[in-house]
Amino acid sequence: MTTLTATRPTQLLTAAAIAGPFFYAVAIAQMLTRDGFDLRVHPISQLATGSLGWIQMISFVLTGLGVIALAVARRRLITEGTGRRAVPLFLGIFGAGFVLAGLFPMDPQYGFPTGAPEGAAAMSWHSVVHSIGAVVAFTALAVACIILVVDAVRRRATRAAIGHGFVALVMLLPMSPTESSLQIAFNGLVAFTWTTLYAVQLNRRTR
Repeated sequence: MTTLTATRPTQLLTAAAIAGPFFYAVAIAQMLTRDGFDLRVHPISQLATGSLGWIQMISFVLTGLGVIALAVARRRLITEGTGRRAVPLFLGIFGAGFVLAGLFPMDPQYGFPTGAPEGAAAMSWHSVVHSIGAVVAFTALAVACIILVVDAVRRRATRAAIGHGFVALVMLLPMSPTESSLQIAFNGLVAFTWTTLYAVQLNRRTR
């Protein structure tokens, strides 16, 4: 964190902007090259299992650090208005949750990776930690976006309010019992699209 606070906001925001595209580029490359993976059945997190699981684990951690960079930059750049302290706090929790999810992978199951049980596996302690990290991360992002909605309404920034509100709504929707892996992938896509756009927006303010 000391290194992050000593880094210029533009550098932090650049790291934040590429975090999401980096995460999905790594995930898509693995989906296309690792035998047996099916996004309709397996959540992206399951790529962190097996002999090549370390790739996805590193991706989780680096992406989480990118979000923490966004939190630090936001704290340094926005010193007034609604959420000047709360938004960076919850963005930091969002990033930390992703780092935690990366350090503690879920269990092999539903035939992936090759040789894994065909059905659902009993959750190990590290799989539980992974799930908690993911839930905390997306919930924290939702809270940050709700605070930003309030700020946008007060500033009469209609487009910003709608955008932040949409992200919060997506993050808080109940998980589908039958399409959870696809919903998780969509939630992540929305979350990291927002992260990139918000980082770009803040970067413009520095100029």
